[in-house]
Amino acid sequence: MVFRARQFEFRFPRPALVMGVVNVTPDSFSDGGQFCEADEAISHGLDLVQQGAELLDIGGESTRPGAVPVSEAEELRRVIPVIEGLAARTKVPLSIDTMKPAVARAAVAAGASIVNDVAANRTDDAMGRVVAETGAGYVAMHMQGLPQTMQAHPKYADVTREVTDFLNERMRHLNTVGVAAEQVVFDVGIGFGKTLEHNLQLLAALGSFTKLGRPLLLGVSRKSFIGALSGAGVTERLPGSLACTCLAIEAGVQIIRTHDVAETVQTVRMTEAILDRQK
Repeated sequence: MVFRARQFEFRFPRPALVMGVVNVTPDSFSDGGQFCEADEAISHGLDLVQQGAELLDIGGESTRPGAVPVSEAEELRRVIPVIEGLAARTKVPLSIDTMKPAVARAAVAAGASIVNDVAANRTDDAMGRVVAETGAGYVAMHMQGLPQTMQAHPKYADVTREVTDFLNERMRHLNTVGVAAEQVVFDVGIGFGKTLEHNLQLLAALGSFTKLGRPLLLGVSRKSFIGALSGAGVTERLPGSLACTCLAIEAGVQIIRTHDVAETVQTVRMTEAILDRQK
């Protein structure tokens, strides 16, 4: 299985990739306000690469539950200098975490090679056209509702089946606008329009999603469902995040998105080493 993102190519099976999070936002649930200035965000991204991040995901609009949307101009002001600065100083692929096609296009022009779209191009074809025209990689994530409303009353008859159907439908639709399958990664959207029980069911079913024919990205780092289960505050959720990471690697997930890169890299490599001895 191949994942292509502009000039980058990853062939699986291979050791799982760790994607470091660079939030250039004042209101993200975990690290909002820590890296709002471009120089701070660039320095943080470079630190994550030193810790072992093989991808960096840069975002300028919080998608936490209830987050207030930001304008296109403000999102561009936040992320473009960071992407340009990182592209000039590191060779790892850069991802733009955005729902806005114009931001995605500008980010790719600035040096990004992946579009991480929590809205999964549901409303129109503009994002798909950006991805098709630029050859960028594309992360299609499942979300029920929008960040402002997604945690109000999420409901599913069968969350695993419905998320599977959604991802398969997105793949078919992306193909119709010129996006090749090899450009696409799937994300089940843990915490995006899901209750604690929905999240646990999806985590238990990760193995089924890795059989959909595309690499799977998992983002659970510090998320609220860990706190709902354990009572841990945002800064105390690393053990729960790493437990999910171990499970994901065993299930065959290929990309782990995290705020805590050094700890996650060690967890991933140890889990892989043990699993290799089981073969």
